[in-house]
Amino acid sequence: MKNITKVFENNKAWIEEKLKINPDYFKNLAEGQTPEFLYIGCSDSRVSAEDLMGVQPGEVFVHRNIANLVNNVDLSVMSVLNYAIQHLKVQHVVVCGHYGCGGVKAALQAQDLGILNPWLRNIRDVYRLHKQELNAITNEEDRYNRLVELNVQEQCVNLIKTAAVQLANKERGLIVHGWVFDIKTGKLIDLKINFKEILSQIMEIYKLY
Repeated sequence: MKNITKVFENNKAWIEEKLKINPDYFKNLAEGQTPEFLYIGCSDSRVSAEDLMGVQPGEVFVHRNIANLVNNVDLSVMSVLNYAIQHLKVQHVVVCGHYGCGGVKAALQAQDLGILNPWLRNIRDVYRLHKQELNAITNEEDRYNRLVELNVQEQCVNLIKTAAVQLANKERGLIVHGWVFDIKTGKLIDLKINFKEILSQIMEIYKLY
């Protein structure tokens, strides 16, 4: 109960702080949201989208799950994606992973993880696609970190396979980004993924528009 009480005390202090800066802060907030970004990140409690991006409430629409996956049969992420693109008209969709991701590490364990198995299989599939590159990395931490980056890349590719992203890109130039957050340094890293090159090999199959 002590921790719960502290949460409500923090909330009260937060309200007072916001109202000191702007007496109409919550009135303005209640009028609606016009985020420019959809952020798809990991559920890890150390990785807060608003903090690491330095944005305010209303500026980024957020979806988080274990290991920042974009699975086409996951109704949650697909619903968020379509709502953000079609109704909120976001201009940027970001997939942000982070080094030291527990989901990525768990996916590499050769053991039965119960209900997590079908979810983590998506990351194992990423490993399979890039097995040659990853197995050539001798340092275990470096291999994990590279898999984190490749997982972000493949989730971005999954985004670009969707009709919603393809149509928004065609109509208004929506852009997909792949980022990684380095918890050890606090740095946000743009992976600068060459989507044009990657997609040139697969768009004959996935192109919808």
